[in-house]
Amino acid sequence: MPEENDQNSIYAMAEEIFALTIVAWKERLKSRRGRAEELSEAQFLTLESLVQSPQNQTVGDILRTIAVAPAQMSRIIRSLEEDFDQPLVACELNREDRRKIDVIITDHGRKLYEEFRDSRLTRTRELLAELSETDRRDFIRVCGRMRELYNKEID
Repeated sequence: MPEENDQNSIYAMAEEIFALTIVAWKERLKSRRGRAEELSEAQFLTLESLVQSPQNQTVGDILRTIAVAPAQMSRIIRSLEEDFDQPLVACELNREDRRKIDVIITDHGRKLYEEFRDSRLTRTRELLAELSETDRRDFIRVCGRMRELYNKEID
């Protein structure tokens, strides 16, 4: 069991991470105003899964990757097909197992994914530029370790 000082610092760090998350959510909501083609978190994670995979993914593959319920996954896929000026994904019957549906990212989907990702990274880079080199190195190290711990729990 961690000592009281350790528990206090762990609590403070968790509070800071949560506060940073809230600020990022607010920033995102502010940037969404007046923009028709904006991705939700679930839509972005779906496209991220497709972009990062070296092969076609089925609806079930994506569902497991982003950890949503089947009904929610159906709504996400349908929104990516229908809610934008052009479809961001296309669905086809799986050639090996006709009970499965393959989801393929379209060129427009890849373009919108990249624009969305780039816009978020640009703002984050602007803020990180205000940190010292030492703070940046520490931040990268700590964030990498946190990601490892989260991924260990997900796997």
